[in-house]
Parts: sequence; structure tokens; C-alpha cells
Amino acid sequence: MSNSDTLKALFIIANAGFAQDVIDTAREAGARGATIINARGGGIHHEVFMGITVDSEKEIILCIVEDEIAQKIMEQIRERAGIHTPAHSICFSVAIDCAVGLR
Repeated sequence: MSNSDTLKALFIIANAGFAQDVIDTAREAGARGATIINARGGGIHHEVFMGITVDSEKEIILCIVEDEIAQKIMEQIRERAGIHTPAHSICFSVAIDCAVGLR
């Protein structure tokens, strides 16, 4: 186990079907890989279809990146796949204080 003050976990939540676009954008900005997690949205807006409530399908993309490129990746995600695009992505980072199995 090693301590790390230079790593960030980027969480990008996007509409289903846009994960590969988000990953391609993150890689162009310096990410080396990503994990895709299937999810469903639970926001305040729900669609009702024939009496059945349907929540929106989402994909969560998780990238562990160096601190110095995290902001660059987040900017690229905002511009290319952000809230005002069909991907409708949001992105946030979490500092990693300890990691195993990296590098």
C-alpha cells in the first residue's frame, strides 16, 4: 500500500450510450484507462410509460489519474460531453490518499 497525494478519482456520470465518447475524450486529455459502471438515474424528473415509472439509464465512468491532468480532463469532458450535450455528463473528483495495484 502506498500513500499518494498526486492521484485523483474522476467520476463522470453520463447518459447511457455515451461512455465510449467520454472515455475517448478522457484519453485524449491524458487518462490511461477507465471503468464503466451501469446505473440508473433517480432524479426528480421521471418518465411514466403505460403506468410504469422509468428512470433514465446512466453510465458512470471512473478514471484514476494524476492530479496535474485531472483538471484538463474535467475541462475536456465539460466542453465535449457536458451538461449541454446529448451525453449530459457531470464530472467530479475525489482525492486518493492511498492506493494499491497502480503502476
